Amino acid sequence: MKKKRPLPFFSSIQSRINAMILLVLVSVLCMNLFLISEINSAVQRIDSVFTSNVAVNTLSDTLEQIQNSVYEYLNTKSSQALEDYYSYEQEYRTLLEDLNSENVDSEILMLEKNIRNMSESYLDQTGVTVQAKRGRNVERYKESYELETQLYSYINSYIYRLNNLLFAQNSINYQTLISSMQVLEQGSLVIMLAVFVVCMLVIAIFVHNMIHPLTVLSSTAHEVAGGNLDVPQLPVVYEDEIGVVTRGFNQMLASIREYIDRLRESMETEAQLKERELLMGAHLKEAQLKYLQAQINPHFLFNSLNAGAQLAAMEDADQTSIFLERMADFFRYNVRKMSGDATLDEEIQSVDNYIYILNVRFAGDITYQKEIDTDIEGIRIPSMILQPIVENAVQHGIHDNLEDGCITLAVRRPDETLLEISVRDNGVGMTQEKIRDILEDNLAPAEEDSNSTGVAMSNVIHRLELYYNQKELLRIESDGPGCGTQVILTLPVA
Repeated sequence: MKKKRPLPFFSSIQSRINAMILLVLVSVLCMNLFLISEINSAVQRIDSVFTSNVAVNTLSDTLEQIQNSVYEYLNTKSSQALEDYYSYEQEYRTLLEDLNSENVDSEILMLEKNIRNMSESYLDQTGVTVQAKRGRNVERYKESYELETQLYSYINSYIYRLNNLLFAQNSINYQTLISSMQVLEQGSLVIMLAVFVVCMLVIAIFVHNMIHPLTVLSSTAHEVAGGNLDVPQLPVVYEDEIGVVTRGFNQMLASIREYIDRLRESMETEAQLKERELLMGAHLKEAQLKYLQAQINPHFLFNSLNAGAQLAAMEDADQTSIFLERMADFFRYNVRKMSGDATLDEEIQSVDNYIYILNVRFAGDITYQKEIDTDIEGIRIPSMILQPIVENAVQHGIHDNLEDGCITLAVRRPDETLLEISVRDNGVGMTQEKIRDILEDNLAPAEEDSNSTGVAMSNVIHRLELYYNQKELLRIESDGPGCGTQVILTLPVA
């Protein structure tokens, strides 16, 4: 089994434990920072709820200070009272700038507008009162002070009403924020539980990944101690301390097996000597053949064929060069694509190469026709599907009459979701019983052709079903013996 290559930081058990602890601590820290941030945000929103009431109270207090300073100046005519008046007047004007001055559809904002307008009139009137007092015009400042006091009373009543409306509105907002705080509290509990569960899962996974190899090693060692030496080699998951022990155990087990095998061979050698001498020649030939078959390198074969094609081209043997190139392409495709999928163009090219190779073998007796739609680019199908069907048509359909035989490959797109491929021959045809046996995989082994590439129709059917996860994708049609055969694939297109 291929070993996993961990990052350098995870090359030991200690480093993985440290990483697990760090991950848990960072998760808890992030959760706490999130909760603290949300709580601070909620507290700030609560503090801002009654800010408007504080501003209105400040406005009311400043107005009262103006009225008191004017009254004191009228009674005492002190310079300090006059300075206080001008100071409070300026502060009051600054506060008025924060009030609404437009006509809007809001009772609170309209109250602010009225207060602002009346306050400006009030300030103008206090200015008249102060100037009359400074000019010692008693009648005028008394009359002005009465108007000023009246405006003061009106403004106070409006401020009182505005304060009540703002308090009622802020109370509602306060209740909403309290509800939000309760939701935040519940959400915080959910987040803490989620972080707890995730941390527990992470810890469980880490512990399992560290303990599982030890458990497997212990179980295997127990079986070996009981005399079972046929246990499989243990996979080395990580290059850590456990990995070192596991590799040593595998080497020890392999050494024990090798020793027992040598001992068994030594004990059996004398008893089998005579029989081995009699069969040595046959066994040696078979062993050599299997050895050569096992050592064949497909790339060596491809490179050799390509080298032969280049040599033939250099010697002006064009047909031989083309034949070798087609042979190399055909075998390369078969070896590379047998376990995966391929484009429809690649499959058709493989059939072209196969027919070309056969025509070289049989002196060009096979007639091969293609009827291909143009909109098949990019379509992928299981590899090695079409060539076995064409091969079956040649071997079992037209093999005994190659001169008049014809193979037709047709590819059509009935619509955007379907692909229809047919391989038709004008050969011997087949009975309905034979068609049923092929589709149900009831053919006897003796009916397989030893000269074929070894990919039977049953293999094609099974791979189609596995690839598309559907059945009945392939059907065979024939009007009987002597009437030819047609194999039709109806495949979905993604």
